[in-house]
Amino acid sequence: MKYKIVQGHHTGLTVRSLTVSLAFYRDLLGLEEVFTWNPKAQYINEVTGYKETDFYISVLRVPGVDYYLELLEYRNTEQTSIDHRNGNPGIAHIAFQVFNLDDFYDFLISQGVNSVSLPVTPEIGPNKGGRIVYMIDPDGYRVELIQTSNSFGSYSPKEV
Repeated sequence: MKYKIVQGHHTGLTVRSLTVSLAFYRDLLGLEEVFTWNPKAQYINEVTGYKETDFYISVLRVPGVDYYLELLEYRNTEQTSIDHRNGNPGIAHIAFQVFNLDDFYDFLISQGVNSVSLPVTPEIGPNKGGRIVYMIDPDGYRVELIQTSNSFGSYSPKEV
């Protein structure tokens, strides 16, 4: 194949408040802040389609991998609230592997973080026997926390 993706680079999430989102992703979840900035460049306005927006951006490193989470606060732009429930087309979630999910869940709940459910134990699939929960970030994004010894790459479903 002449053209192909060679690796993942980052996931970007639009947030209401960079300060609030950093408190969640950096301070509570433990992602490492690489840099925060307020870039001023025409190409950014052009590529995003917002000519007059003031961008505030933080880039965080996901522990253990060369993969990043980019938090973007668009200022001076009209914003519309959306329904982040997973069943709505155009909505995404982000997932992180963790150790001791139940203890981490208890910590996050004690810090005022909401969840979709209590942690559950998958009975089938690549995470069978592990633990999973969907937490809700300050903007409504679902953040899946997974405790498993398996990976998607080593799983092959018996039925499609």
